[in-house]
Amino acid sequence: MHRVAVLVLEGAKPMDVGIPAQVFTTRASMPYEVRVCGVEPGLVAGGDGLSYHVASGLDVLGWADIVFVPGYRFPDREEPPRAVVDALIGAHERGARLAAISTGAFALAATGLLDGRRATTHWHYTRALAAKYPRIRVDENVLFVDEKSVLTSAGAASGLDLCLHVLRGDLGVAASNHAARRLVAAPYRSGGQAQYVPRSVPEPLGEQFAATREWALHHLGEPLTLAALARHAAVSARTFSRRFVEDTGYTPMQWVMRARVDRARELLERSELSVERIAADVGLGTGTNLRLHFQRILGTTPTEYRRTFSQGE
Repeated sequence: MHRVAVLVLEGAKPMDVGIPAQVFTTRASMPYEVRVCGVEPGLVAGGDGLSYHVASGLDVLGWADIVFVPGYRFPDREEPPRAVVDALIGAHERGARLAAISTGAFALAATGLLDGRRATTHWHYTRALAAKYPRIRVDENVLFVDEKSVLTSAGAASGLDLCLHVLRGDLGVAASNHAARRLVAAPYRSGGQAQYVPRSVPEPLGEQFAATREWALHHLGEPLTLAALARHAAVSARTFSRRFVEDTGYTPMQWVMRARVDRARELLERSELSVERIAADVGLGTGTNLRLHFQRILGTTPTEYRRTFSQGE
């Protein structure tokens, strides 16, 4: 069992608290145990008119393999309690991963564990985080950042992307996709995608492009050219390419390539198909092409990836 702690601080945002608790819920397909805790057992005043009754205190952080810190209100105005900072540092020193959702990054920043590392938070607070903790390399244009032992994410919805990313690392692509389907969520949004920042010009085609991305995921084995994607989105190739980069942080072809490699990962984990067959099924043509892009994107080979995953099983 993987042990997950969700640390609820005063002013905690309900969606941020609920996401890890629901993603890692204990069930046959999800070998996790989740405990929700606070500074001490009892009632914790939350944000948005909600409060939380937590059964456990900070001692749970000594039990957990990963600690999620949901976002909370007014993080830039005051430091988290010293007991929280010490407990987070202690959990990290013991080997637990620390993962912040949204403004929970401020609590991690107070520990000093983000110094010298990349991190992100909700776009509304990125400048405040950078000003308050100048040693952190704050990246405001990503959904989440994985620095191995410490992870941070942007606003609430990207907390779901972060949780699915953690799940992928723990149990593999198939388990992550299964959880995404259960939650009716997008199965894969790379951490490198740009988080939403208000623009002076509205983007009325956002939903249309989301539908095109979903369509592409179901047609990876087919020739997915820029022209074909733009035709599905009912815009010119030039407009599609420009706005696709604004929406996702990737060019259309970069996104398609990553989606194909991701599908190849799932087939390597779930089947005994040959590398050549998988390459054909995901639209990469030959095993040579699959190996080339697998190495470039993931830093390993399909064969090594399959072997490592089988050992993890």
